[in-house]
Amino acid sequence: MNNKIVHDALVLFAFTVVLGFLLGVVYGVTKEPIEKVNYEKTQAAYRQVFADADSFEAYEGFDGDAANAMIAENGFADEIEDAQVAKDASGNVIGYVITVTAKDASQSTITFSVGIQSDGTVNGYSITSIAETPGLGMKAQEEGFYSQFEGKAVDSFTVVKSAPAADNEIESISGSTITSKAMANGVNACIYYFQNVLAGGAN
Repeated sequence: MNNKIVHDALVLFAFTVVLGFLLGVVYGVTKEPIEKVNYEKTQAAYRQVFADADSFEAYEGFDGDAANAMIAENGFADEIEDAQVAKDASGNVIGYVITVTAKDASQSTITFSVGIQSDGTVNGYSITSIAETPGLGMKAQEEGFYSQFEGKAVDSFTVVKSAPAADNEIESISGSTITSKAMANGVNACIYYFQNVLAGGAN
């Protein structure tokens, strides 16, 4: 009986070691391709909101904890994930790309990058992760909605249910006011972070 227990334990141990080794090999093989895909995805998002930029560099002063504590104090439920400096071919700073996760959408969180020129003009946003309702909240990815944010220099956006009467007004997606407000709030969080941290210069 004891010999059988020892035998079974050794078999289990050997199986665990082999499985762990195989998982390690798989991770090693797939890690680099996954990182490459993620890098290309984020770069594409940056370029979508800053077509004039020649390169993007991480903002050296970025502190996620400090950024999120600051915006939380001002009523935002969103989370600033990253800040990039957009530069032209001569290395001059022409603006920033701020990545934010909106946490007040209707189905799940929405992560997107927002381009803001050095003068505070919003270029627009590019979504990298969304799981809203098809035909409703997913329309946040469509030009008819996201184009409303483009080329606007405002302190914040507000969502309305009728045709906008001012630059800071965004017409809600029909049947998806919650998603519309989540997107506007996320952009507003980025504008606030830009105005209070990034405006005036970068590394």
